[in-house]
Amino acid sequence: MSYAHPEVLVSTDWVAEHLNDPNVRLIEVNEDVLLYETGHIPGAVKVDWHTDLQREDVRDFIDEQGFAELMRRLGVTRDTTVVFYGDKNNWWAAYAFWFWAYNGHTNAKLMNGGRQKWVAENRELTTEVPAYPATEYAVPYRDESIRAYRDDVLKHIIRVKDGKGALVDVRSPDEYSGKLTHMAAYPQEGALRAGHIPGARSIPWAKAANEDGTFKSYEELKALYEGEGVTSDKDIIAYCRIAERSSHSWFVLRYLLGYPRVANYDGSWTEWGNIVGMPIEK
Repeated sequence: MSYAHPEVLVSTDWVAEHLNDPNVRLIEVNEDVLLYETGHIPGAVKVDWHTDLQREDVRDFIDEQGFAELMRRLGVTRDTTVVFYGDKNNWWAAYAFWFWAYNGHTNAKLMNGGRQKWVAENRELTTEVPAYPATEYAVPYRDESIRAYRDDVLKHIIRVKDGKGALVDVRSPDEYSGKLTHMAAYPQEGALRAGHIPGARSIPWAKAANEDGTFKSYEELKALYEGEGVTSDKDIIAYCRIAERSSHSWFVLRYLLGYPRVANYDGSWTEWGNIVGMPIEK
């Protein structure tokens, strides 16, 4: 069986065929924000998740006006098809996809396999930075249904206990169990408390990906989540540490499996593990 929404996933071949399509804008979003400068897909623009998507004065996203200004700078209109790709099996590309959807820009796709697949296939890279004419752009709405806040999660714990909801912890098993307060090799990014949100199921994001960075088949993904009781009839919230890994899982659940009610808790463990009074399990 094919994915529930196969139109949101494109191959490296598809991207290669649309490099000169004026209605398509390639956007590279990496964890390593300096990687773009070493070589990128011709015509692709860079989005730095540190500086382009986050506010400096508050730990939160840029507002609607800030998003509109970013789109104008990237030469994106409401009709532009945006295609994201990046390193780490599309961690931050999926994060950007989610953030674009949050801002009402649903004409977006992910390049299956991300940057690593493009490079592994010895496809063309360039260091030339493209320049596109500024556009007019207005944010039509913000889709709060796909974003969960900490109070939403606190209430959701009750729905999980009642069997009406599911919480998906996509971090590593050691983070979930409380052995580590941070992701392996990222000790500077830990929280004060370790463990997981009560009732959360451990389904590491990487279980949804093949070795080449592409997504596993519909049947494999369905078995993965249903095996942990995460089914399409439930309200689902996914989280990790700062929401990049959970964006990957949110994409799988919402678009590849077609679950209708899936939200991404972007505060994730960085917020939850540092708040006084929040319940934690190990």
